[in-house]
Amino acid sequence: MSDKDLRINGEIRVREIRLIRDEGEQGVMSTSRALEIAREQGLDLVEVAPQAVPPVCKIMDYGKFKFENEKKVRDSKKKQKLLKLKEIRMQPKIDEHDLDFKSKHIRDFLGEGNKVKVTIRFRGRELAHTELGADVLKDVLARIEGDYVMDKAPAMEGRFMSMVLSPKKK
Repeated sequence: MSDKDLRINGEIRVREIRLIRDEGEQGVMSTSRALEIAREQGLDLVEVAPQAVPPVCKIMDYGKFKFENEKKVRDSKKKQKLLKLKEIRMQPKIDEHDLDFKSKHIRDFLGEGNKVKVTIRFRGRELAHTELGADVLKDVLARIEGDYVMDKAPAMEGRFMSMVLSPKKK
C-alpha cells in the first residue's frame, strides 16, 4: 500500500475504528474520540487497514512515517542492479585471433556482471552450413571456460544463430 492510499485525520469518514496505540494496546472506538486523542498527543490518526471491519487506524507522526517509507523505497532502488545485455557478433568464417579477441571481450562483459548475446551472422550461401556457426559457438564456450550460465542455447533466428550467457552468481 502506498502513502497515497492512506487516509489521515479528517479524511477518515467512518463512525467506528479500531485504534492501535504505540504501546500495542488496541480497542474499538468512535472516530471523533480517536481524533481527539491524536490531537492531544500532537500526532496524526492514520488509517492503515481500510479494508478491515472496523477499519484499523494508528496514532503516529504522519510526516515522519512518510519520510521513512520514501527512504526505504530509495534504498531498495539503490540495491537493484540493472543487468545490461551486451552483444558480440561474428561470422562463421572467423579467424583464430579474432575469436580469441571476441572471447576475451565476452569474458570481460561476464566479469562486469552483464549478460552477453553471442550472435553468428550468416550471409549468402553460408546459410546452407549452419553447423559451422554452431562449431564457432562451441569454440567460444570452450575459450571462456566455466564463468557463465547459459540462459538460451544456440538457436537459429532468421539469418542469425545466437545464444545468451549470463555470469555465474557468486
